[in-house]
Amino acid sequence: MHIPRDWDDGDSVAVNYVGHPIHGAAAGYLYRDAAGVRGSSRFGLSPSYWATMGKSTAFIGVYSLQFEFGPLSEASIGNVGRHPATRGWVDHVVTPVMGFALMAAEDALDRYFVLWFEDHVDNRPARATVRLLFNPARLMANLAQGRSPWYRPDRPLGR
Repeated sequence: MHIPRDWDDGDSVAVNYVGHPIHGAAAGYLYRDAAGVRGSSRFGLSPSYWATMGKSTAFIGVYSLQFEFGPLSEASIGNVGRHPATRGWVDHVVTPVMGFALMAAEDALDRYFVLWFEDHVDNRPARATVRLLFNPARLMANLAQGRSPWYRPDRPLGR
């Protein structure tokens, strides 16, 4: 195994600073679902919410390491790490840190905007569209679990 010497890993800005945070946040939502976290996943100042976010972020970090270096990883299939230009710290830092930030942002948007929108709009396609636009990582986690992309365990799309 080679330890990265540079920040950059040769991926585009979109991959590193958009794709990896979405991937990380989706992994965090998968952790929440697997752990059965419901009440402590509502954005706010409660210690239980931030404890859940801490555990989710730790999971994102471990998941990201496995994705990069584990037995079923990019490195194991030769996609990264073989050439020095593909070794960089960016994925190891951005995925968990920005994944955490994106989860918090999506949770806040879901609580303060998406719920408000759903309370004021009865149109199911519009409600689904707003859920998808403002929660892209949750969309990915839902798809990974075979659910509809707009799924929420505590509130159906229709009334």
